Amino acid sequence: SAIITGAGRGIGKAIALRLARDGFDICVNDTDASLVDQLGRTAIDCIADVSDRAAVDNLVEKSVAALGPLTVMVANAGITQPKPLLELTDADIRRIFDVNVIGVYNCYASAAKQMIKQGTPGKIIGGASIAAFKAPAGMGHYGASKFAVRGWTQAFAQELGKHNITVTAYAPGLVDTEIWNVNSKEAIFKKCSDEMIALKRIAMPEDVAKFVSFLASTDSDYITGQTIAVDGGIIYN
Repeated sequence: SAIITGAGRGIGKAIALRLARDGFDICVNDTDASLVDQLGRTAIDCIADVSDRAAVDNLVEKSVAALGPLTVMVANAGITQPKPLLELTDADIRRIFDVNVIGVYNCYASAAKQMIKQGTPGKIIGGASIAAFKAPAGMGHYGASKFAVRGWTQAFAQELGKHNITVTAYAPGLVDTEIWNVNSKEAIFKKCSDEMIALKRIAMPEDVAKFVSFLASTDSDYITGQTIAVDGGIIYN
């Protein structure tokens, strides 16, 4: 079984659909319960605020009760906010860090405790970003939060290796999801494709899901502690 947070749309939805196709039973964490009917596997939905540790513990408990031992946790839920650093409020920073930093910690920790309790191998996978390697101007607090995902991934991998639990993260580049403003998306995507991306196209959510499928499989058993870019070869200036 696999839990995917933020699975109601975009990358999370593509991951849920792909892992279901791979044979996993799925616990969908989001507000869109309709996805459960699209998976073609045993599946449940569970609304939970990932920044709330008790809620994440309940998410894991509900998944295990319905689907059996937890095999994979994908801590995909994340938020962003374009805003210059000198204009950030305390609330802006806390909102980003609550979801992207504390939320990922809660998912990693709760899944790890369950896998250790089970005495089984497991895969814990986090949603980072290419902003985890170079924090972008105008989104510095988002970049800092994704640097933290890399840190959690490295540290958890060190502590959980003895339990045969791997911890990895995927770092998407520009992805065609609902978070983009439809009025500016086409121009932004064309400029980025022409000037920044070696493959000359923006990623689709399925491009990321294919890589997460690999991380969730036994083919990645000797990979841990790594945050790996899925960005089409973005060229940094």
